[in-house]
Amino acid sequence: MSLAALDAGRMRLHNRRKRVNAVALTLSLGAMAFGVFWLLWILWETFRLGVGGLTLSVFTEMTPPPQADVGGLANAIYGSLMMVTLATAIGTPIGMMAGIYLAEYGKNAWLGRITQFINDILLSAPSIVIGLFVYSVAVAPMKTFSGWAGVIALALIVIPVVIRTTENMLSLVPHALRESAYALGTPKWKVILSVTLRSARSGVVTGVLLALARISGETAPLLFTALSNQFWTSNLGQPMASLPVTIFKFAMSPYENWQKLAWAGVFLITMGVLALNIIARVFFRKQQ
Repeated sequence: MSLAALDAGRMRLHNRRKRVNAVALTLSLGAMAFGVFWLLWILWETFRLGVGGLTLSVFTEMTPPPQADVGGLANAIYGSLMMVTLATAIGTPIGMMAGIYLAEYGKNAWLGRITQFINDILLSAPSIVIGLFVYSVAVAPMKTFSGWAGVIALALIVIPVVIRTTENMLSLVPHALRESAYALGTPKWKVILSVTLRSARSGVVTGVLLALARISGETAPLLFTALSNQFWTSNLGQPMASLPVTIFKFAMSPYENWQKLAWAGVFLITMGVLALNIIARVFFRKQQ
């Protein structure tokens, strides 16, 4: 085969690769633009309708009756903060310890494989199923809805997310770091705390924030567990109001004052989750 024929073949192959690359790049940019368009539209509608409902009374007054001139979301905000904080505080250590076991001890153990399988099921389980489970084991026997039942349901959603993130982040830490610490005589528990976890802390915290963002907007589990409360209560043994349930109830109503409060609640949840992610990224960027 002549040199000219070889050059012509290479040029055809090069042009074909350029065409395939252009098509793939166009499709990728189109998919990105499609997703960003809807995201920006959602954020714009949330901002436009949510800011209009924000007043001082939103943070200082209880949820109002229909057609009332005054009212706010103080009890729902407090209830959400209480249940989400406690659920994160309970679920995060459990998830981190299970993730550490899977990454450092149980890779080839039967218990590790079973734990991974169960964790995959929990990750894909609908939140309403978890809420119904907690209802059957905590609410029905006690014969009352309660904030503690809501905390348990949200913690069960946090745990598998933290497990998966912790396991994946620890698995990305190079084995050379562990081997160097072992060579200095460092015990394994000290290596995990001082080397692997420290190297993967930004990823682990990101996983915790993802779990926090997910449970902040969960409605179905709380409908089966904490239900709601129109009045202020700090007693977790009683039904407790929450922003997602209040938003669901108010947004489905025909009353204008409830709809404004629902959009204000959506805006608060969205901005809260966004602020947490920004703060975490800025903080860990400075740390690195």
